[in-house]
Amino acid sequence: MLYQWEVGRAEVDEVVDTYWSIGGPGARAASLSLRAFASSLFRATAQNLGEIDPLIADAAEHWRLSRMGTIDRLVLRIAVCELTRDADTPPAVVINEALELARTFSGEEAVGFVNGVLDAVRRRLEASSP
Repeated sequence: MLYQWEVGRAEVDEVVDTYWSIGGPGARAASLSLRAFASSLFRATAQNLGEIDPLIADAAEHWRLSRMGTIDRLVLRIAVCELTRDADTPPAVVINEALELARTFSGEEAVGFVNGVLDAVRRRLEASSP
C-alpha cells in the first residue's frame, strides 16, 4: 500500500480500497483482523511522515531520504511508525519484521542499512521516553 501511495500518488483511502479489491500480495489470504491492522498501519504511516521522516533522517547518517531506495525508505517508514505508535509490539519484533521485508523486497545489501537505521531510531526513542 505504501508503494502504491508513494509511487502512484493516489489518495490514502483510494489505495486501501484498491489494494484489497484487486488482491495485492497476500490480500486474498488476509483475515479481517490482518486487513484492519495493515490498513491502520499504512494510514498511520502516511499521516505521520512529518514525525517519522525526521527520525529516519537523523538516524541515517550521510543519507538523505530522497537518495534512499524507494523500498528501503518505505520499510523504514512503516517500521518507525510501528515503533512510535505500538508499545505492545517489542522493538526487536518490529525490527526483525522490517529486516525480512528488506530482504524480500529490496535485497541483502539493504538488510544491514535498515537494521542500522532502525537500531539508531530505537535507541533514540528509548533515550527520550520517561
